Amino acid sequence: MKFGVRYCNTGRYVDPVRAVELVQAAEAAGFESAWTVEHTVIPKGYQSAYPYTADGRLPGGEGDFVLPDPQIWMAYVAAHSSRIKLATGILILPQHNPIICAKQVATLDYMSGGRVLLGIGVGWLKEEFDALGVPFAERGARTEEYMHALRALWTMDSPTYQGRFVSFKDAYMRPKPKNGTVPIIIGGHSKAAARRAGRMADGFFPARGASKELLDLVRAEAIAAGRDPKDVEITASIPEDLDQLPAMAAAGIGRVLVPVTGVAGLKKQVSGIEGVLSWKDTIEKYADL
Repeated sequence: MKFGVRYCNTGRYVDPVRAVELVQAAEAAGFESAWTVEHTVIPKGYQSAYPYTADGRLPGGEGDFVLPDPQIWMAYVAAHSSRIKLATGILILPQHNPIICAKQVATLDYMSGGRVLLGIGVGWLKEEFDALGVPFAERGARTEEYMHALRALWTMDSPTYQGRFVSFKDAYMRPKPKNGTVPIIIGGHSKAAARRAGRMADGFFPARGASKELLDLVRAEAIAAGRDPKDVEITASIPEDLDQLPAMAAAGIGRVLVPVTGVAGLKKQVSGIEGVLSWKDTIEKYADL
C-alpha cells in the first residue's frame, strides 16, 4: 500500500517555506507522493455546482481562495526533495493546450528524475472555461484526444497525431520524460470517468470514495479494451478507520491519500509538519499490504 498527501498547494502550504517543509517531512515519513489541485480562476458568483460539497460551493470561498499553479508549485518543491513523487490531483486537462502541457510535464518529469504523476479531470466549473476561452461542451472527448496527443509527444521520436481538436506532424519535442512516459491518472467520481480510466489510463482516482460499482466499471472497461485491469492503479481517500486498509488492498486499491489541514468536510487530516512525520509508523505498518 502506498500513502500520499493531498491538497498540498492549499492553505498554509501556499507559503514557499512551508511547502518545502511539507514535502521534505512527507518524504522523511515515507509518503510516496504529494498531490496538488488546480483552478486557474474562480469567477465571482459562479453557478456551476462543485460536486464534493452539499451546497455546491468550493471550500474557502471565491476571492479568498489562494491556489498556486500546481506544476509551478511542484517544480519548486522538486528542487528541495529527491524521492517523493509529485502529482496533480487533478489538472483540468481540457483547459490546457495539449502540446504546451506535454512540454511542461515532460520537462518537470525530466528535471525531477521521473517523479511526476499526471492526474487529470474534465472539470466542472463552466464559468472558468468561459473565462479561459475554452469550450465547455465535449470536454470529455477533448480530454481523451489530449491524452493520445500527450503520449504521442512523450513517446514518439517524430511525434505525429491527427484528431478533431489537435493535430501535428513530425513535431519534435525534447526533453522526453525520464522513464519514457508519464503515468496518466483519471480523477473523478462519475461512471464516465471510471470507464475512461479502464479504457485508456494508467490509474483511477475517485476523489471521495472508491465504490465497488466504480471499480467494477474500471475493470470491465479495461477487459473490453483488451487491457489487464491490474494495469490501472487505483488511488483512494484514506478511510476514517485504518483497520479498513487490508480490505481496501484486497479490493485492488494500491494507494491512499491523506489530506493536509484545511479541507472542509474531511475528518482525517494531517495537521502540521509534526502530524506528517507522525505517520511514519502507520506507513511502515501497512506497507506490505
